[in-house]
Amino acid sequence: MSKFVFTSESVSEGHPDKVCDAISDAILDKYLEKDPNSRVACETMATTGNVFVSGEITSKASVNVEEVVRNTLKEIGYVDSQYGMDCNSVKITSFLDNQSPEIAQGVDEGSGLFDEQGAGDQGLMFGFACNETKELMPLPIHLSHRLVEKLTNLRKNGTLDWLRPDNKSQVSILYENNRPRKVSKVVIATQHDDMLDQFANEKDEHHFITSEVIDKVIKPVLDLSNLPYDDAYIVNGTGRFVFGGPEADTGLTGRKIIVDTYGGYAPHGGGAFSGKDPSKVDRSAAYMARYIAKNIVAAKLADKCEVQFSYSIGVAKPTSFYVKTFGTGTISDEKLTNIAETLFPLKPSGIINHLNLKHPRYRITASNGHFGRTEDSFTWEKTDMVDELLSAI
Repeated sequence: MSKFVFTSESVSEGHPDKVCDAISDAILDKYLEKDPNSRVACETMATTGNVFVSGEITSKASVNVEEVVRNTLKEIGYVDSQYGMDCNSVKITSFLDNQSPEIAQGVDEGSGLFDEQGAGDQGLMFGFACNETKELMPLPIHLSHRLVEKLTNLRKNGTLDWLRPDNKSQVSILYENNRPRKVSKVVIATQHDDMLDQFANEKDEHHFITSEVIDKVIKPVLDLSNLPYDDAYIVNGTGRFVFGGPEADTGLTGRKIIVDTYGGYAPHGGGAFSGKDPSKVDRSAAYMARYIAKNIVAAKLADKCEVQFSYSIGVAKPTSFYVKTFGTGTISDEKLTNIAETLFPLKPSGIINHLNLKHPRYRITASNGHFGRTEDSFTWEKTDMVDELLSAI
């Protein structure tokens, strides 16, 4: 189809599911800080007045889970039960247990059926990159992330101090001949203070919020896209959004995997990232797949690139691997696949070492996406293999 509209969404750090991702990754970081060889699979559920932490841990470290949970909630902004959770009064229950020894023997080097460190589970992982943005990300998810990021920043710096932590965004892009041409629609749902003491009715309150969000959030973000955009916005489509956070909507770790990756623009293997140490290829191989795809596009070997891995539990070598460029590559996909297999580490231990994944860095991945980031901790976003790719060709 030569002309179509594609939509992606993002959610803020205060969305209940993202709160759980942040808690799980904050706990992971604490374990890695004290013991880089920690094995962590941490799941969180947040609901009215309660946070439940569960999962499997193998570590020499000891972590104060309650302290990590309260600090994370405070950082996000849940400091008052009226917002949907109070970090000081919330009840925290931990059900963390030891990792299964049968899994451990397949992951530990020199154990199980194979000598090398095997994958922590079976599964398939995808990576993707395209030249629609300087970050080499699809434009719809990139703009969606920037909108909720802007909402969070304006809330925390006091510019829009009536905002509350729970927000969502949605961006629709008109494509012609597979290139973005226009922003056709933007949707924002943002939690806010009850301001009926300042306005005559809910309609006036909603008009104020809509005007402020359009002028201070939406338009400044869209202006940076260098694309025309329609004045087609929906802000708080129900009319009001005061009651939010985990009190209004139960949150779970790993429920926003499309937000975490490419906004539906590229496939997702199905495994979530947050709360998992890098021995879990759901996370580490997805990061390597993005790294490979991004370096290929950065080298101008393709306009668009998809990479897939698959693994068997306990086995180091991937059960499959491919590079696909959708007809945009300067050389064949088969040749690119062979070159990538030669240049990039594809086994779990090689991925972990190359991307330096055993060090704390995961709490900041829990909002605004795992890809398209510029912070130094996002080693899988580096384009330091461009020269090697070009030399190999």
